[in-house]
This record gives sequence, structure tokens and C-alpha cells, in this order.
Amino acid sequence: MHKLLKIFKVESNFQLAIVFFVFSITGSTALIVAGPFLEAAGIQKESIDPIFFWPLRIVIIFPIYQVLLIIIGTLVGQRHYFWQFEKRFLSRLGIRFPEKKSDTL
Repeated sequence: MHKLLKIFKVESNFQLAIVFFVFSITGSTALIVAGPFLEAAGIQKESIDPIFFWPLRIVIIFPIYQVLLIIIGTLVGQRHYFWQFEKRFLSRLGIRFPEKKSDTL
């Protein structure tokens, strides 16, 4: 269990449970929200070839997930943790944020 705490950079088992909860809720919610989002854009599963639909859906899910992760993390009181997580994740994709001394984990 200590290895998981270290990997996820959390201080307690309770915080680890919250992190797992947020990740699971965010993933499920992103999948649910992507459908209506595509429909609002006029893209339905039946209207285009599955070879184009599924990659498009995955591309749409990605930013939805990122935004929902911050929102849901904030709702459970872990905004700082998930904001730091997002900054680390996005920096691996080449998106950088200005560093502040108070922003480090």
C-alpha cells in the first residue's frame, strides 16, 4: 500500500481512495458526455463510417476528461492535487505552465 501512496503522491489511504474515486467517476462521466456532445455537433454513429467515428469520439473524450478531472477533483476537495496532476500530464504532451513556488507538490 505504501508503494501506491508513493506512486500517486498522496499522504493517506483515504486520499488515495478519493483519487481512485475521482478517476473512476471522471472516466465514466467523460464517456457519457461525449455522446451528446457529438450529437450536438451533428455527428451520429450511424451517419459516418465507424473507422472515422470512433477515433473522433476518442479525440473528443480527451479534452472533456481533462476538464472534468479538475471539476470533479475540486468538488471533492482535491483541486490542488488534480491541478498538479494535470500540469504533469499536459507537460508530457508539450503543454507547459508557468511555475510558481506554491504550485509544487
